[in-house]
Amino acid sequence: MAIINEIKCARCDRKYSGVRSRCPYCKARRIGRGKYSEDSDNAKGKMLISVLIMGVFTVAAGILLFTTPVDADSRGEPDNTPAISNPEEDINNLPSLAPTPTPSPTPSPEPIAPVDVSSIEITYEGNPLRYETNGVKEFSLQKGRSLPLGTRVEPAGVVADVEWEGSTDYEDVFEFSHVTNGEIIVLGVETGSASLIARAGDKEHRITVRITN
Repeated sequence: MAIINEIKCARCDRKYSGVRSRCPYCKARRIGRGKYSEDSDNAKGKMLISVLIMGVFTVAAGILLFTTPVDADSRGEPDNTPAISNPEEDINNLPSLAPTPTPSPTPSPEPIAPVDVSSIEITYEGNPLRYETNGVKEFSLQKGRSLPLGTRVEPAGVVADVEWEGSTDYEDVFEFSHVTNGEIIVLGVETGSASLIARAGDKEHRITVRITN
């Protein structure tokens, strides 16, 4: 039995689908259920059931179409899932590092050996002083005059720091000023005499300075 029955037109006696309300041939309005319709058939109910069944199939097909998962490999897209690494393997695969060389200690500068001075002598124009009293060299200088003095250190070629010093009363007789390490200039201030000492290392030389009018 068909889902939708055919009915016969009461005017032209032709059959047509029960879903129509008029005869497609003579345009006569269908009266009731048609000329030969069965009372047990519910044409409208069957039509609604058919529409519902078609709707269910349509919805199901749409759900299946839009919810089917698509594999990333089938689309040719890259897999961005981060790889899970093993910490132990990562440590073992690290490149070996060369040991850091131990820096060599900076050598300490060698201590400077003390200067071994055998003797020091006060000189005038590079020559030893000529005059001597009681074993002490001396020279005379007029008041208001100046005189340059130098030193000679033995052994020759030894470079030594030379220090000059006067006796406690030298400022009453003369004053001196340094020019270079081994030379000074002596200036007579008042008549009298006082000592002048030159030292280098552990050696020294003492002379007597006499200031005259």
